[in-house]
Amino acid sequence: MTLALDPTAQDLLFREAHTAYTFADEPVTDEQMRAVYELVKYAPTAFNQSPLRVTLVRSPEARERLVRHMSEGNRPKTSTAPLTAVLSVDLHFHERLPELLPHAPHIKDAVFSEAETRELHGSFNAALQAGYFILGIRAAGLAAGPMSGFDRDGVDKEFFGDGRQKTLLVVNIGKPGEEAYRPRSPRLAFEDAFTTV
Repeated sequence: MTLALDPTAQDLLFREAHTAYTFADEPVTDEQMRAVYELVKYAPTAFNQSPLRVTLVRSPEARERLVRHMSEGNRPKTSTAPLTAVLSVDLHFHERLPELLPHAPHIKDAVFSEAETRELHGSFNAALQAGYFILGIRAAGLAAGPMSGFDRDGVDKEFFGDGRQKTLLVVNIGKPGEEAYRPRSPRLAFEDAFTTV
């Protein structure tokens, strides 16, 4: 193998990891979530913009508010997962750029003064961070159940009424439960995904 990562870690993060559909009745702690973030925050984004924001839905009241915006098939698993995270893009991420990019503070206004530019670049980079977040959950020995089936406008109004954040993804998190996984679906072969020019 030409990979530096230990085969056990490769399995944990990729080969043996699956999207989870059921979860064990075991809590996910703030300490676990902090450890996930402290790992994945180092993954790259353009200009180090770091636009992803994570809202942990813990209280029964907040869970109920979220579940009503989930698609029919996603409601039961969102109701019963130990923890659910709403991943969103902060459309005002540029305000933190002088802190996050201290060697080039002018980027804040030179590149990201327009709201449309911020939404385009912020959404793309927050989506990258969402992928890192899922891998971080796996690295913590937990399972992730990412979902795109929900009313985005409804979730935005419910949790981000000021319009500053826009929801990208909802992720259930926990130890996998019984029959948590579906069989692995096929993946493209290298020859189908890569072209050399």
